[in-house]
Amino acid sequence: MSVLERVREVERVQGAVEPSAASLRGARERLKADLVDRLGLDAMAGMLAGEGGVRARAELSVALESALNTGEYEDVALCDRASLVDQVLDEVCGLGPIQPLLEDDSITEVMINGCDALFYERGGEICQAETRFDSPEQIMIAVDRILAPLGRRLDRASPLVSARLPNGDRVNAVADPISIDGPSITIRKFSDRAWTLRRLVGLGALPAWYATLLSWAVRTKCGIAVAGGTGSGKTTLLNALSCEIGPRERIVTIEDSAELRFDSHLNVVRLEARDASIEGTGEVTIRDLVKNALRMRPDRIVVGEVRGEECIDMLQAMNTGHEGSLTTLHAGSAEEAVLRLVLMARFGMDLPTELIEEQIATAVDLIVMARRLPSGKRVMASASLVGRGRGSEVVELEEIVSFDQALCKWTLLAEPPFVERGVRDGTIPRQEVEAWRSSL
Repeated sequence: MSVLERVREVERVQGAVEPSAASLRGARERLKADLVDRLGLDAMAGMLAGEGGVRARAELSVALESALNTGEYEDVALCDRASLVDQVLDEVCGLGPIQPLLEDDSITEVMINGCDALFYERGGEICQAETRFDSPEQIMIAVDRILAPLGRRLDRASPLVSARLPNGDRVNAVADPISIDGPSITIRKFSDRAWTLRRLVGLGALPAWYATLLSWAVRTKCGIAVAGGTGSGKTTLLNALSCEIGPRERIVTIEDSAELRFDSHLNVVRLEARDASIEGTGEVTIRDLVKNALRMRPDRIVVGEVRGEECIDMLQAMNTGHEGSLTTLHAGSAEEAVLRLVLMARFGMDLPTELIEEQIATAVDLIVMARRLPSGKRVMASASLVGRGRGSEVVELEEIVSFDQALCKWTLLAEPPFVERGVRDGTIPRQEVEAWRSSL
């Protein structure tokens, strides 16, 4: 087949597909209108509000199939009818084209880039969905359904919204005029299951000996900061490390959006920051929560992410008896993490850089890097000890675990001192350490 014949064949196929899609879109609008005519808006609203979603969907499905069996839908192929019913149900009962993506447990993120593109992430890879929204109004209807129960809104007066759904999924929405190509929505889904180091080992995110080392760091009350880029797995590792805290310890978690999960800990207080209301009142910041946590008799404070002036309060808390606290921050390396901590701490208190670095050197014991590989796989990469420096260097970093990205291989460079310290104070059984050393 010549190049010209191939081009004509592609044009022929596209010409056959596009009218079919437009025809189905028109049939979907007619079917929705028929459903309203048959049941009435009040009856439909009552079904959706008073009955369970599954039951309402089942009853509406019967009405839709009944409408399809009339002579008005002879232009719809039999093979398309089930899909047509599902699409109408998703619009009436759910969030339109993204409803199947939200129900798919293998999908971790949903991204709406206006009407022209709908993407999702599965297994660390971003894929383009086959369906898409028909209009900006259809997207805004879905956004309103997400935000209305939360008392939030998205419009030209409030074009930026970050919120958490009741099931824990995190939503960020940007509307016109900020988003030039139409409403942009990002939904990050979270599993109800608590992540553990064992589970991460099973996924290949780190080797078993590395997981054991991190577990010992938590048990010996090392102050740990998990650093990395967006979507690198920082919160996942933070959750896994938090699960290594002893069951008798009292934990206070502080997050922008509550994502951490605990299965075996009973004494956990979960705090969540709150944005200002539409009237501009009622804001509760991470810094407010960190200060308040000190009055709640915590053994450990876990801050989901430090990104501003609350950093100085976190460092002071870790230096005044709350050892073994955990947090995450955005940084590309351990060195960048120290610089970021210094900058963020200066937002909260105008102190000389040397004093802030002194706080960091005494508060943070270990920086663990989370990294997302080009393949989409997330790994827990290098780990560096944080200590007091010599000479002009206030903070000294010592890499104890290195990661070769090309080979996806981890290497223990040095045994950290907290291992032997844990043996001496009885936190770690010596036999457990000897077995770990022999396995390397």
